[in-house]
Amino acid sequence: MASPVEKPLPESAAAAAARRPRVNLFAIDAGLRMVLFAAAVATVVVTVTSKQTVVNKLRGVPPGFPVQAKFDDSPAFIYFVTALSVTALYSLITALASVSVISNPNLSAKFLLHFAFLDALILGVVASATGTAGGVAYIGLKGNSHVQWNKVCYAFDKFCRHIGGALAASLFASVVLALLIWLSVFSLHARIRK
Repeated sequence: MASPVEKPLPESAAAAAARRPRVNLFAIDAGLRMVLFAAAVATVVVTVTSKQTVVNKLRGVPPGFPVQAKFDDSPAFIYFVTALSVTALYSLITALASVSVISNPNLSAKFLLHFAFLDALILGVVASATGTAGGVAYIGLKGNSHVQWNKVCYAFDKFCRHIGGALAASLFASVVLALLIWLSVFSLHARIRK
C-alpha cells in the first residue's frame, strides 16, 4: 500500500510573526524619554531665564521708574518651573530604567505597567502646570477688562515671547508623554494577546 504524498502544512500566522524581526519598543521608549527630557529642560531654562526690565513703557507707572518682570513674580510660573523640573528628572530616571530593560528583558512587563501609570500621572502634572501658566500668560497678553486687569505684554514683549516659547515646549512635552503612554499600553496589549 502506497502512502499518500504528504503535503507540508502551511505555516501558521503566529509562526510567521515569530520569525519576523521584532522592533525593540524599549529602544523607542528610551529615545522618547530623552526627547521628553530635552523638552522639559528647555522649558525650565527658557522660563527661568525670561526676565525683562522696562522704563517708561508700562501704563500707570510713574515716568523714570523701572519695572521688572521675571518668572518668580508669579506663583503660576513657579509651579510651571517646578512641575517641568520634576518631569525632567522623571524622564531621565525612566530613560535609564528603559535602557536597563533592554539589557534584562525579564523585567519588561513590570516596567511597562509602571511606566503607563506614572506617565499618566506626570502627564496630568504637566498639563495642569501648562494650563496654569498659560492662563496667566493669556491675561498678560490680552488682559481682562471685567476685573480691570491690564495687559502687560505690549511692554514686556521679550518676557512674553520667552513664556510663549516655554509654553510651546511644554505642550510638546505633553504630546511626548501621551505617545509614551500609548506605547506602554500597546506593548502591554501585545503581550496579553500572545
